[in-house]
Amino acid sequence: MTEAEFVEVARLLEAAHPRWVWNDTAAWYPRLLAAGVRVERCVDLRLCHAILRASTLTAASELARAPRESWATMPTAAGAPHHVPEPAISQGPTLFDHLTLVPESGPSLRSQETRSVSAAHRQPAVPAATPAAPVPQSTPAALAGTPENPSRPAPPELLEFRRQRRAATTATDPSRIALLLAAESAGSLAAVEMQHAGLPWSSARHNSLLENALGPRPTVPGTRPAKLEELLTRIRDALGDPTANPDSPVELVKSLRRAGLDVSSTRQWELENIRHPAIPPLLEYKKLARLLTANGWNWLDTWVVDDRFHPTYLPGGVVTGRWASEGGGALQLPKLVRSAVVADPGHVFVVADAAQLEPRILTALSGDRAMAAAGFGRDLYDGIVASGAVDTRAHAKLGMLGAMYGGTTGESGRMLPRLARAYPAAIAFVEDAARAGEAGNVVTTRLGRSSPRPDDAWQDLQDAAASDGATEAARARARSAARSWGRFTRNFVVQGTAAEWALCWISSLRRRLWTIPSLSTERAAGAGESSTAALRASVFSTRPHLAFFLHDELLIHTPEQHADAVSTHLREAAAEAGRLIFGDAPVQFPVTVAVVDSYDKAK
Repeated sequence: MTEAEFVEVARLLEAAHPRWVWNDTAAWYPRLLAAGVRVERCVDLRLCHAILRASTLTAASELARAPRESWATMPTAAGAPHHVPEPAISQGPTLFDHLTLVPESGPSLRSQETRSVSAAHRQPAVPAATPAAPVPQSTPAALAGTPENPSRPAPPELLEFRRQRRAATTATDPSRIALLLAAESAGSLAAVEMQHAGLPWSSARHNSLLENALGPRPTVPGTRPAKLEELLTRIRDALGDPTANPDSPVELVKSLRRAGLDVSSTRQWELENIRHPAIPPLLEYKKLARLLTANGWNWLDTWVVDDRFHPTYLPGGVVTGRWASEGGGALQLPKLVRSAVVADPGHVFVVADAAQLEPRILTALSGDRAMAAAGFGRDLYDGIVASGAVDTRAHAKLGMLGAMYGGTTGESGRMLPRLARAYPAAIAFVEDAARAGEAGNVVTTRLGRSSPRPDDAWQDLQDAAASDGATEAARARARSAARSWGRFTRNFVVQGTAAEWALCWISSLRRRLWTIPSLSTERAAGAGESSTAALRASVFSTRPHLAFFLHDELLIHTPEQHADAVSTHLREAAAEAGRLIFGDAPVQFPVTVAVVDSYDKAK
């Protein structure tokens, strides 16, 4: 079919709430959004393949044992997507009720009862959740092939979908991995929607803040703005070096050494410990140069179109499952430019931040009742102080970061023994993950995303250190490499599970926001929305929608009258994410919510 025909078919089928199975959401969904078609749910075969191939939960599957193939790396693939329609469920909608675990074939498929994927999962050392009652669902007809033409070869997407279903249904814990696959696919839809709608951005305000910080925009390409030229003159005068170049770390180190300063690098922490008249202007130069490079006029020209920033998110782009971004620095927006993120007239931002997300994830993973009590109904770090484990909130935060990231020296290392005495289960959990990594083993998140194994070079170091006649230097290198990999696995299980929580949060919120009534186009125009913006994001221009995501923070752009409803949905979605992953575990996942007209006012 033609693309126009595909769009119209999709528009009609969406009324029946199908689940689209396609090779890559990023390849197919943008064209539907551009035509005003929002997809409710899908299976992203590329993202799901990556999870299933590496997970310890599906290690025995055909998919995991097969030779590496194009599904593991393909950015896009040829072939039309295939929708798998499903009837509506008689009960109220749950987050992932569409992805149930059923056999591929059999005489009683259409009447088989299956357990909802949203059933809670058991958690050691804390009360287990009560599983949801079985939910009757019909099996998608496409799973059984195409009976109207049984001789027709099945498309590769359908074959891959069947193989992924076999891997999921035969996993050591099918419900966990199924929830992860559903959340990953839902996240892929949200990522494309945020890119399509864009983050409201005032080009005029951005230009003004650049001029205030750097001076007027240079008219000659490649020349420094006036403020940087002024700072450069001060740096060179203070060093007595007319050739000093702060844009080149190597040349700058040479200039600093010629001036009698004992430096090994130009890192900020090292320069801050030096007392010399060249250092203050040098630090200021480096700060402004970062602004110019990362979010200067070139960035504004490239990434902001019609007062919208359209970042390209890459779900699962980090090995832990965190998102990455492709160009534009969407996940690294500095505070200095957030004042340019301005809501449209008649709209506001509702910004939510998950408080102490990773420490709370660790609490739930480990089943540490004492830590759960410390964070119940209050700031977790304040609760740790109140328990007597440490004396200040700063020490509590430093100690927890050290536990999760392997900080065993300095103040962080000094706090760890105190935390281990007060919260033995939590600290033991990350220590066990670190020991597994040091031994070259794999660790797995709560829902089933597994860490990669160390590479061959790492294994060669360990083998050399264990061989007869190994030198102490070889053994030291092996120990260092082992400890480094242990720090990675220590954090992998926490950061990866936090990423899973965030995916469930996004997915639940995305569903909830769509239930809020849309303003009519006329009312939106009356509120001051431009026709350009309405055309650009027609699916979302008159209703609340996800506009920005940063690991544990969400920004919703909404008509002002819906701000209270959005705030409620943000909190309820966070609670739902916790229940989906950890069941009845007595761990809260609070979010702080702010309603603002520009992003910089949220914190």
